[in-house]
Amino acid sequence: MARGGQGLARVAVVVRAGAAPLWWLGVFAAGIGVLVPGVTGRRIGVMAGAALFVLATAVVAYARRKRYAALAGGAARAGKYDVLQDRAVTVRNWRRGHRWWLLAAFVAALAGSVAVPAAGGMLLAGTGAGLWWKAAWLGRRERAGEALLWVRVDWLGRRGGAPAGKPVKGYRSTGIAAGDAAPGGARRRTAELV
Repeated sequence: MARGGQGLARVAVVVRAGAAPLWWLGVFAAGIGVLVPGVTGRRIGVMAGAALFVLATAVVAYARRKRYAALAGGAARAGKYDVLQDRAVTVRNWRRGHRWWLLAAFVAALAGSVAVPAAGGMLLAGTGAGLWWKAAWLGRRERAGEALLWVRVDWLGRRGGAPAGKPVKGYRSTGIAAGDAAPGGARRRTAELV
C-alpha cells in the first residue's frame, strides 16, 4: 500500500460474515436432529433447543457492545491512501479462516442430537441470528452517525478475527457511501451504487 495506507475491512461485514453459515448449518443440524429420538425425546429436545436459540441470540447480539461503542466513538477518519476491502473479500477471508471451526460446530451439533434432539442445531442457528442482530445494530449506529466503520485488516489477523478483539486499537470511518456494503454489512442494492 502506497504512502503508509492501510487495508481496511468493514466492521459490520466481519461481524455478519459468520451469520449465514452458522444459521444454515444450525438449521440443517436441527432438521437432522429432529429425526433422531435421542435420550430425552424429541419434544424435550425441541423445547430445550428453542430456549438455547433465544439465549444464544441474545448473548451473541449483546456481547462486547460497550467495546464496539467505545471503538466507534473514537474512530479516526480514514486516510487518503487507505484501501477499502471489498465486501466479498472480507466475507471470504472470514469464512476461510473459520471453516474448520464451523465444521467442528456442525459435527458437535449433530452428535449432540443423540442426547438432546435438535438442541445443538438450534443453538448454532441462534448464534447466527445473534450475529445478524449485532450487524443490524452496527448498521443503525452507522446511519445515525452518517459514517461507516472500518478496522485495519492486519489487526484482524490471518483468520479474519473479531473486529473488537484485543489487537484492535481503534476504528477508521468514511462517508456513508464508501465501499460496496450498505450500513450493517449487507450488499448495497444496485440503485444505491448508481
